Amino acid sequence: MELDIKEYEGKLPPKMIEEIKGHLPAKTKKSDVKKIMERICEEYKSSQVEPGESVGIISAESIGEPSTQMTLNTFHFAGVQEMNVTLGLPRIIEIMDARKEIKTPMMQIYLKEPYCKGKDIKDLAQRIKENKVRDFIKEIIVELTDNKIDIKIDLQKLKSSETKDVVLVKTLAKSLKGYNVKIEKDILTIKSKAKSENPSDVYKLKEKIKNIYISGIKGVYQVLPVKRGEEFIIVTAGSNLKEIMKLDFVDKVRTLSNDLHEINAVLGIEAARASIINETYKVIENQGLNIDIRHIMLVADTMCFSGAVKGITRYGVVQQKSSILARASFETPIKHFIEASLIGEVDELNSVIENVMLNQPIPTGTGMPELYMKASK
Repeated sequence: MELDIKEYEGKLPPKMIEEIKGHLPAKTKKSDVKKIMERICEEYKSSQVEPGESVGIISAESIGEPSTQMTLNTFHFAGVQEMNVTLGLPRIIEIMDARKEIKTPMMQIYLKEPYCKGKDIKDLAQRIKENKVRDFIKEIIVELTDNKIDIKIDLQKLKSSETKDVVLVKTLAKSLKGYNVKIEKDILTIKSKAKSENPSDVYKLKEKIKNIYISGIKGVYQVLPVKRGEEFIIVTAGSNLKEIMKLDFVDKVRTLSNDLHEINAVLGIEAARASIINETYKVIENQGLNIDIRHIMLVADTMCFSGAVKGITRYGVVQQKSSILARASFETPIKHFIEASLIGEVDELNSVIENVMLNQPIPTGTGMPELYMKASK
């Protein structure tokens, strides 16, 4: 049965009309289609927000009340001590505050075929992982008499990370000015060009050598291939979305990071908004709570409407409010009053908070319409 779309344009969203077309049985009578559509229009109208509804307060209560039931926990991946994920209330706070430094940055890297079926997955994971000199050290010997350091290299690990010993020597020589670097079999020797050197400098050099970056993607310090359903993905501790997107075996459409600011920088504000919704919903679902997604969408919209990700803090969303009284009601009131008085700022009293402060009817619900009447002569 072909659905007459034009009749319902404006009454229902186009996406909803397309979905209805997909679900309607082929041999539905025209009269039945009309009845179904009328009922859907009725339901849609009744589910819309009434004019003057305080959606912000309802969302705040709907998210705040179940959030108090959340546990303060971090989740460890089985068998990998370094791989933990912040969950529960700490993660919600991280998202809502739009923190730039998050506790456990991580990515879920989806792969193209045939790698998503498990082909060379361990090798791919090792290619992604950031490798520093410390990862290849078996033993380290400091010889103060000759001002040199001998490092026994794990050649097997070096090979699995697809790093050649020549690259290792070149990288160290570039990073360590004033030192000679050479390798013989599995012994890497670093010797000072100066005739004498302070022993403490040699030990400082030893610590510096350990942290020199060699290969892999910077910021990804742990990798774990995981099977999800029918395919394999790589879960990482540490995040570097920009560099991961450059790899040819990565499925760029589905690969995720849990760092909002990184997503905003690489994919834009719409992707960051979607990430806020997904990350918040994931935490809530994980806790076994039930919050309508529309409340979370409203918070995400509030955080992203300016074109940048702003946290719900005095430096973020609150700072953007046009009302002086609303800004002052949150934190540091004196500062806001002084700043506003210096530039002669005017408060139009258009919102809820400022009218409550001045004991006036608030412009929501029955406070929205104004009543005018003719007085009798």
